[in-house]
Amino acid sequence: MTYHNLPDNPYLLLTPGPLSTSKAVKAAMLRDWCTWDDDYNLHVVQEIRHRLVQMATTSGPDRYTSVLMQGSGTFGVESVLGSSVPPDGKLLIIANGAYGTRMVQIAKALHIPHLVYDLPETNIPNESEVERLLDENPDITHLSVVHCETTTGILNPVKEIVALAKERGVVSIVDAMSSFGGIPLDVDEWQIDFLISSANKCVQGVPGFSFIVANRERLLQCEGQARSLSLDLFGQWSAMEKGKGKWRFTSPTHVVHAFLQALLELEEEGGVEKRFQRYVANQRALVAGMRRICMEPLLPDSLHSPIITAFVSPSSGNYSFIDFYNKLKENGFVIYPGKVTEVDTFRIGNIGEVYPADMERLVEVIERVRFW
Repeated sequence: MTYHNLPDNPYLLLTPGPLSTSKAVKAAMLRDWCTWDDDYNLHVVQEIRHRLVQMATTSGPDRYTSVLMQGSGTFGVESVLGSSVPPDGKLLIIANGAYGTRMVQIAKALHIPHLVYDLPETNIPNESEVERLLDENPDITHLSVVHCETTTGILNPVKEIVALAKERGVVSIVDAMSSFGGIPLDVDEWQIDFLISSANKCVQGVPGFSFIVANRERLLQCEGQARSLSLDLFGQWSAMEKGKGKWRFTSPTHVVHAFLQALLELEEEGGVEKRFQRYVANQRALVAGMRRICMEPLLPDSLHSPIITAFVSPSSGNYSFIDFYNKLKENGFVIYPGKVTEVDTFRIGNIGEVYPADMERLVEVIERVRFW
């Protein structure tokens, strides 16, 4: 079947990514690109790398650089963990959800010495406990933490945690997968050494690659340490530096060009602060509407991020998530299943090319179609 026109989306993706994108982002993928051509490497890849650093910091752009890495966000996380921690290093992992736990899985798979600060999914890390763990384990060289843990939508106090690490000379690794581009931060001000995110999150691109904004000095220390060929962070960065945007292996050209369009649209919206305000408005409209129809979020309001919201599933025996999901899908909305181990939940994303009016329409649909 040949498509001569872009088909309209049958539903909005209210998920933490992939998410609903603009027509212009989709249209950017209709052209083919050569991975060796300067029009692609110099004018697309290098422009993206430059813009990412500009987004990440205004106070220390000369001290930071960026690397694009093929694959999902987990590929980016694995590349940083596997490349930055030396054989004689030790990693402290803060885990209060599925993505902190995934870093533990990566550390085990790569045989990285590590210690885990494991918390319930509805709790934020206690700064005093982080401080205690660092002080009682002076062999810790690196610390990793998730900024927005989309298991629940909780927002961890990353700035404060990283400050504790830096006081002790510990390298900081932040999984900002679901927050970068949607929540204001400055990697230099926050003292983050490695920040990891993905194309299909708050920048509102499509899946296909992750990216790392890294402190140059710390990145240079990764040379020769990678536990993988394809996920060698220094190797990828070195190739892009020497080749002026050239990737070591085949790059996702269409996705990369769509991401540049998404970056331009983020700038046109007014930057990260304006997008943050829209996401906050989305989340508040959603929670207010759900409470009106007697559905409560899992977390207290003080712990909510504007990225994704977990709701407690109805207690009625008639409730089934897959039936609920299908009813909403038939009416133009796709949501996410829950990921909390101790409470039955479902999740609704607040990010992407969506607006408060979309959240209000969703609540109206839920009120109309619910069967419990």
